[in-house]
Amino acid sequence: MYRLGRWLSGLTSATTLLGGAAIALMMLHITADVVLRYLFSAPLPGTITYVSNYYMIIATFVPLAYAEKLDAHITVEVVAERLPRRLQRHLAHWLLPVCAVVLSLMTVKTWTEAVGKYQMNASLVEGGTTIITWPGYFMLPLGLGLMVLVLVYRFLVYLTGARCGLTASDAERAVARDVHVDTPASRGDHHE
Repeated sequence: MYRLGRWLSGLTSATTLLGGAAIALMMLHITADVVLRYLFSAPLPGTITYVSNYYMIIATFVPLAYAEKLDAHITVEVVAERLPRRLQRHLAHWLLPVCAVVLSLMTVKTWTEAVGKYQMNASLVEGGTTIITWPGYFMLPLGLGLMVLVLVYRFLVYLTGARCGLTASDAERAVARDVHVDTPASRGDHHE
């Protein structure tokens, strides 16, 4: 079980690097477009299409599992925070399979949509340039599916009491604390 967690941890880290690379490429692409547009009156064709159909989707959906690994998703606790800590912990873990089911349905739906876009060779025309868009549709089921795997793994670790292989490094924990100050780990009730 621990080795599976280490594998999932490595995979989520790799997808996060992919998301970071998409952000860097988007920044360079937009900068080049602006410079070429205003200095040489020659904008890069398809910039808006690439940004909205590739960079933004990759940066948003592919790293979802990494945020789950760090337990850094935004939470709103109105009722749960008033419950005893032990009950909060169990409630949080029993919500994992519920979330996994919902995200599994979303994964299947987005996969079906991506296959449909691939079969019709979906593309957009911007500025006289035809840009294929179907590959971007596969990023949603990739990110959502990986998050489902992390949720199921975390629930199985909770049920079995096994050692969790998703344990974040000190650097990752520091990033999570900066992003999401009130994580279970920061409250001292994170028992994986």
